[in-house]
Amino acid sequence: MKKIVLLRHGQSLWNEQNRFTGWVDIGLTERGKQEAIAAGKLLASSGFEIDLAFTSVLQRAIKTLWLGLENMNRMWVPVISDWHLNERHYGDLQGHNKIETSARYGEAQVYQWRRSYDIAPPPLALDDPRCEIADPRYRHLTVDEFPRGESLKDTVDRVIPYWTNVIAPAVRDGRQVLIVAHGNSLRALVKYLGNIADDAIVGVNIPTGMPMVYELDEDLRALNSYYLGDPDEIARMTEAVANQGRIES
Repeated sequence: MKKIVLLRHGQSLWNEQNRFTGWVDIGLTERGKQEAIAAGKLLASSGFEIDLAFTSVLQRAIKTLWLGLENMNRMWVPVISDWHLNERHYGDLQGHNKIETSARYGEAQVYQWRRSYDIAPPPLALDDPRCEIADPRYRHLTVDEFPRGESLKDTVDRVIPYWTNVIAPAVRDGRQVLIVAHGNSLRALVKYLGNIADDAIVGVNIPTGMPMVYELDEDLRALNSYYLGDPDEIARMTEAVANQGRIES
């Protein structure tokens, strides 16, 4: 049996403000930093000996990984950062408050953009100041390759080939892997590893800063999965993710 650890980054400044973040490079809150530190300590105390780590090219994931490894006393671990593990690109929604967006477009429409499997939000225009296409992290992507608004399916379509071609071979070789990424890029992996149906994965919520362990068979399919940490706190934070964007009556 092989084990990997998935970790959503700690709370970001825009998580705190309930804004669509996507590819915008937002930092961690103080709470987010403490979540990352706690995750590292929890992994260490649980006996995990991570020897290879993967993350996105966004600072909220990178900083979470750094703090986690520091508190595992494993800062020497090789780290690979790749845009394929970035959060889902939220297109023209990026930067907008989720509740205000629901009030503007209707809660049903925004819920569809957020939670349907294959419906993308309105795309971000190439000349929009928010468009990241000129960022040096993405200079190797062509205009056609650069996503300007993704559905969860689109995110799955870029994350899973990266898992198959880059991460999975390391796991098969016996490396104990930690993947620090984002709510939707991790949902893409969860869907694949657990063979979760399209209509079921949209209801899966992943809290920030809570290590999720996957036990895998020889074909790297999930035998079991579980969070490390206090079950009541995990349930509370998972419910908070589910409630984002809902307009209070």
